[in-house]
Amino acid sequence: MTSVALPHPREPDEIIPLSGTGLNELTGTVPDRFYTRVAQCELHRFAVKGAKHAALVLMGGGYLALGYDKEGIETALWLNGMGIEAYVLVHRLPGAEADHGVHPPDIALTDGLQAVAYLNAQAFDTRYLVGLSSGGHLAGVLSCQDACAHWAGAVIAYAPLNANHKAYKAPKGKPDYPPREKQAFYNAWPVGIQQETHAIPRLPIFLAYALRDEIVPIDHLVNLVSTAASSGLNVEAHVFADAEHGFAFRDLKGSVAQWPQLARAWMVRVAEAGRQPHAHRLQPI
Repeated sequence: MTSVALPHPREPDEIIPLSGTGLNELTGTVPDRFYTRVAQCELHRFAVKGAKHAALVLMGGGYLALGYDKEGIETALWLNGMGIEAYVLVHRLPGAEADHGVHPPDIALTDGLQAVAYLNAQAFDTRYLVGLSSGGHLAGVLSCQDACAHWAGAVIAYAPLNANHKAYKAPKGKPDYPPREKQAFYNAWPVGIQQETHAIPRLPIFLAYALRDEIVPIDHLVNLVSTAASSGLNVEAHVFADAEHGFAFRDLKGSVAQWPQLARAWMVRVAEAGRQPHAHRLQPI
């Protein structure tokens, strides 16, 4: 058994409110807490002294909740170990209760773009998107936006990128996801489907998936890789036969135990490829 050694629990060094008002509800106990209601969009900063590199962390939870410990804090601490300052986005959820009705389908994108604008205003040499599960879908959507066009790349793991779209479902015939606002967001952003030109990433992409994942089938990765092969996108894809959905950074066994190191090496390479003169290098460890 191999796992990433992460000192946990750890609270963020700073909470940065971006929009909205009200209390966010964090339920459960460490190390499996979830945000089940988000009224205020926030960035949770996990600082690295003198950091010149930053990452926006997008958590999974099926757009119904946000997995704060496993896919938020633990991802942030992995990034900190590389000298990357991490900003975990606590975003509002499509179709969830709001002050007046429910949040619209694109609320996660709205919040994500606010987080991107905040990071763009900071003096970092390199910026990454890092998203797991539904957070990987949001990372993919953000990778298609002008505001992220100069970012170094996106690390995406076991994410429902495109095969939840009504026209590209895998398996075929599966029902729509409730609430309807969530399904509408998937329909609006099938990331990596060639004919959906607005949803083609503009950044280098790193993918890590489980071969027999029944929650997020491998079709999502195959669709994006097929588009990359015909369109010249910069995509590196890894598929692990012995992994399960939601592998993240805990108790990794077999070949999937290599994925954090593979992602780290890729991040170093894309940072170096896009490095400006006099910018600080991201050091592999």
